Amino acid sequence: MAGSGGWVLGVDSGGSGVRVSLARADGTARSATVSSKRPAVVADRGIDADSLLDEVLPAARELMRAAGAETLIAAAVGAAGMATLGDDLRAVLPGALREAFGVRALALAAAAVTAYAGALGMRPGVVVAAGTGMIALGTGLDDSGWRRADGWGHLLGDAGGGAWIGRAGLDAALRAHDGRAGGSAALLERAEALFGPVDGLPGQLYPRPDRPAVLASFAPAVGRCAAADPVAADILRQAARHILETAAAVRPITATANGSCRTALTGGLFKMGEPLLGPLRELAPEVFPAAEFVPADGDPLLGALRIAGALASGTLSLPEDPALLHVPMHVHPHSQM
Repeated sequence: MAGSGGWVLGVDSGGSGVRVSLARADGTARSATVSSKRPAVVADRGIDADSLLDEVLPAARELMRAAGAETLIAAAVGAAGMATLGDDLRAVLPGALREAFGVRALALAAAAVTAYAGALGMRPGVVVAAGTGMIALGTGLDDSGWRRADGWGHLLGDAGGGAWIGRAGLDAALRAHDGRAGGSAALLERAEALFGPVDGLPGQLYPRPDRPAVLASFAPAVGRCAAADPVAADILRQAARHILETAAAVRPITATANGSCRTALTGGLFKMGEPLLGPLRELAPEVFPAAEFVPADGDPLLGALRIAGALASGTLSLPEDPALLHVPMHVHPHSQM
């Protein structure tokens, strides 16, 4: 296919920074990754395109020099918040990447979409992305498009995610402190070790703009207590049920020939391991019996590279969507590099 041997650009932008990599469009080679811990600025128009380009352009030039690439066929930019905060990116990035690198095809994707592509590629199924927050995305690669559930943030949703688990654990710690039912002495001890006296928690948490991340920082403590503490174990069992319910809600009508649904679990929350994965396996036959759990192929940066490669070769089968997967620039099917 046209340009299948050229280079493409993948970008993964989130709250912890920006990562950039190149790959051959046909998937035969991949560059190193350049990472920055400076996230793109969120301003009046949402994610600020200039601040993202300040990270992406020098990193891409460095990688292109190392690869001997003079131009890039296609690019895919995955960004947390793209669906609701991506107006400036949609307005600025097509022209900027065309001018800087000769990019002729571009996809702008929500982070959940690049997580999906990294985990399952161009196959139908469901991907759960769980870290501080929690969202599930599913598609049958058909006219029904994408199905999304949760991802509503720590105040309105993200049920079963890291902030949800951490908040539930701190609630149990405060119950033990007060002598109320449902308290956990073990979680109280962990909370005081991490945050100091728990009567100071409101002052530490409520004024902070990074409240979800602070809450999520307590989730590993819940995991460590679960083996010996029934309250912590019950929190993780509830989290597992929420995660499965969210995954089941986005199951495509047709996923595989035998009626099962490829389901990949991605994100840092699942590094907790058996304290969370055990309840997930136990509850799946009841809550999401169609789930066929498969290992994720890779991360959202791999997903961005896969989307860019599929754009370059004209094989992108993931559904386009104004908010989730916007493709403002396509390679013309008869063009040649």
